[in-house]
Amino acid sequence: MPTAFHDRVSTELADIDSQGLTKPERVIASRQGPVIEVGGRKVLNFCANNYLGLAGDDRIVEAARAATARRGAGTASVRFICGTQDIHKELEAQVAAYLGFEDAILFAAAFDANGGLFEPLFGEADAIVSDSLNHASIIDGVRLCKAKRYRFATSDMDDLETQLKAARAAGARDIVIATDGAFSMDGYIAKLKDIRALADRYDALIMVDDCHATGFLGPQGRGSFAHHGVEIDFLTGTFGKALGGAMGGFICATSAVVQLLKQRARPYLFSNALAPAVCGASMEAIRIAQGAEGDALRGQLTANAQRYRAAMTEAGFDLLPGEHPIIPVMLGDAKLAQDLAARMLELGVYVIGFSFPVVPRGAARIRTQMSAAHTFDHIDQTVAAFKQAGKELGVI
Repeated sequence: MPTAFHDRVSTELADIDSQGLTKPERVIASRQGPVIEVGGRKVLNFCANNYLGLAGDDRIVEAARAATARRGAGTASVRFICGTQDIHKELEAQVAAYLGFEDAILFAAAFDANGGLFEPLFGEADAIVSDSLNHASIIDGVRLCKAKRYRFATSDMDDLETQLKAARAAGARDIVIATDGAFSMDGYIAKLKDIRALADRYDALIMVDDCHATGFLGPQGRGSFAHHGVEIDFLTGTFGKALGGAMGGFICATSAVVQLLKQRARPYLFSNALAPAVCGASMEAIRIAQGAEGDALRGQLTANAQRYRAAMTEAGFDLLPGEHPIIPVMLGDAKLAQDLAARMLELGVYVIGFSFPVVPRGAARIRTQMSAAHTFDHIDQTVAAFKQAGKELGVI
């Protein structure tokens, strides 16, 4: 067996570790929730995408169990061979109706939804204008497509217009503006009203990844586009965050677009269908999210984010501005981010340091995330722990 390759891998891992960029995987021995068990003890959890607090909800668990009892563990097949069950069609109809689109298509992961969107719909004659902070799955999906690529500085509408002009001048057949609805590392919400105005001016389509918005932004939690009151052409999202916390992604669009994706999208054609448990859990999460209880959860989530942001700002931490429940604590240095996260765990709070390549070099942070399941007491305890750890490590 060649040793040079394995030596190179070991060297690269050592280099990653020396820069403080190693991303440890800590084992959770409980359901996802505001309090979890890590390392044999219970700690507060402030780094999950569990925005509505539904991931460990008994109703979600029971819905998953019931769906498994009715339809089994899985289909052992892709959708077009013998992998489409009635529960898949039900979930597609429910998510499309909830979010206000004609139809939806399911994927094994949200990454696959973005990976499968562009190639079947856009070719060499077309152009994709993408926000520079877009999620890696959008970037990879665009790379798979032969359309001409343009990038604009994040949320910079002057730059977006410049790129749209360039695409039109180059004779693009169709132009699609691609953006996160809420940017996962920063918590910024895309300026979709302004993007809609520019799209109308330059006859462009709009694609939004709402993984960090569906379920809790806008009326009924319908997402960033509903938050801004605009229409878009393609919406990608997930059941792995606010809508139950399991896994799986989807694309919402017109029926014709969905039908074309079902014929041509490679992640859809070559991946097993979603497990019935995921479908059952996701439909129960949608039921909760779109009703009065969902409104109450969204209200609590907003209150939690406001309380935490105010207290951390008063304590002297550098936070990125915004209204989203993603609230990054900016640190700059990767090793400092890892050390602060480790000390926080010792103090009973589970958070994670983010560094390159997840965020740019020099922009390391701890990305804290609020949940509707957090209490004010949870928030106050976490702020107190940040104050203690921050003073010990010279952050504040």
